[in-house]
Amino acid sequence: MAPLAIKRYPTSQNFFSQRLRLHYVDYGSPEKPLMVLVHGSRDHCRAWDLVAGELAEHYHVIAPDLRGHGDSAWAIGSQYSMAEYVLDLAQLLRHVGEERMTLLGHSLGGAVVLRYAGLFPDTVVSVAAIEGLGPPPGVDSAEPAEQRLRNWIAAMQGLASRTPHRYRSISKALERMQDANPNLSPELAEHLTVHGVMRMEDGTYTWKFDNYVRTFAPHAYDREGTQELWARIECPVFLARGKDSWAENPVDDGRTSHFKDYTYREFDNAGHWLHHDQFEPFVTELKAFLEID
Repeated sequence: MAPLAIKRYPTSQNFFSQRLRLHYVDYGSPEKPLMVLVHGSRDHCRAWDLVAGELAEHYHVIAPDLRGHGDSAWAIGSQYSMAEYVLDLAQLLRHVGEERMTLLGHSLGGAVVLRYAGLFPDTVVSVAAIEGLGPPPGVDSAEPAEQRLRNWIAAMQGLASRTPHRYRSISKALERMQDANPNLSPELAEHLTVHGVMRMEDGTYTWKFDNYVRTFAPHAYDREGTQELWARIECPVFLARGKDSWAENPVDDGRTSHFKDYTYREFDNAGHWLHHDQFEPFVTELKAFLEID
């Protein structure tokens, strides 16, 4: 199989947050304006390689591995909460020393960058999120605190006895990647797999992400607080969704009404990973939003 055609290969760097050594990649051009790409849950920073290659001519592009993902440290005892992910982004930006930046995130990463843009609106030039708006209205009815905590304890106890699957070879892990993401090209599926697995002492392979990122912290979703943060965003916002995704249309359900200045785009024949499924149309729309050629 031919390797994925990547325009810009990154270098690996590290920074610290809450004493965790976290990893990020740097695609070069430090003299250009900063852009940070934040991946989704159970993903990794190298999932952005194709997108970063299209943007690195115009930006200093960096992409972190979230805590518990990729080549970043696992947070022992962590709840892997949204607040911790936002903190890690703030620490990364302090590390690189830039005062203004453009942000792009997918899914969990989209939720992270939108919150950051609301917390520090004076520092963000523009922000883009691929399906990063969280649950639509009506599906996050708050369970009693007792039930939430019971469910979380049960989930933690279940994960303690869950053994992450091990694959005899990278090709077997690749088969799992293709089953989970049937729209991926063979080259991209292999690329995501190679950078998404680690080899164990016995020669088998397993995914790099921490088993415990599979659960959510036992807090009720703060819809009102999240929407207040969205309303604080002063820069232009680009929101994207795949028409075949499980994510609901945020215009129809009113979530986009909390943004002052947004552009919304849907993409045909694309699921939740629309930047993979419809790479060229997505990059074209993103560049138009960013006003770059």
